[in-house]
Amino acid sequence: MNILIVGCGRVGSSLAAVLSSEGHDISIVDTSDHSFSLLPEDFDGFVTVGFPTDSDVLRRAGIENCDAVAAVSPDDNVNIMVSQLAKKIFGVKTVIARINDPAREQIFSQFGLDTICPTNIAVDSVRSALLRSQSAQLHFGTGSITFRTVPVPDRLLGAHTNDIVEPDGEEVFAVRRSGRTILTGQQDVVLSEGDQLIIAKISD
Repeated sequence: MNILIVGCGRVGSSLAAVLSSEGHDISIVDTSDHSFSLLPEDFDGFVTVGFPTDSDVLRRAGIENCDAVAAVSPDDNVNIMVSQLAKKIFGVKTVIARINDPAREQIFSQFGLDTICPTNIAVDSVRSALLRSQSAQLHFGTGSITFRTVPVPDRLLGAHTNDIVEPDGEEVFAVRRSGRTILTGQQDVVLSEGDQLIIAKISD
């Protein structure tokens, strides 16, 4: 994929490094050329210095040929404006905005923006760790995903995860086995004694 990243702080530079290593074509924009020092030495993507809320800067960064845009600068206002430009002006279908303020995330997700709130994700993760919960919830915009972990019931021993149908919109997300997690979207797992199921449910 051709992906444009706005913001080359710790989040943006790390995201660019991961996506580039996976073979994606990455272009990254930041207001300061010093920020690009956070990129790994082997980063082979395209970098652009300029204000990302300027349409000409986005064009120089290649937004017109992008499949997706990730606006992950530390400034919520910049991320929101870039997301609107990407969707409304340049017609990019996949646009993700980092919104640090949980209250603002709720508002802007209602405008049709796909948002990620690091604050909410951190709260959810710390809460689960503190309570040593067998369930966890992650918030994304106005929706959320709930994960719960359960032992494999006897009736499912020997069953394939691809054949399991859970009620109420739930689905088997992964299997915990001997300390490792196997994603069922990547592999059909034959369940055995001692396995645990990670069940996911999306709520609007």
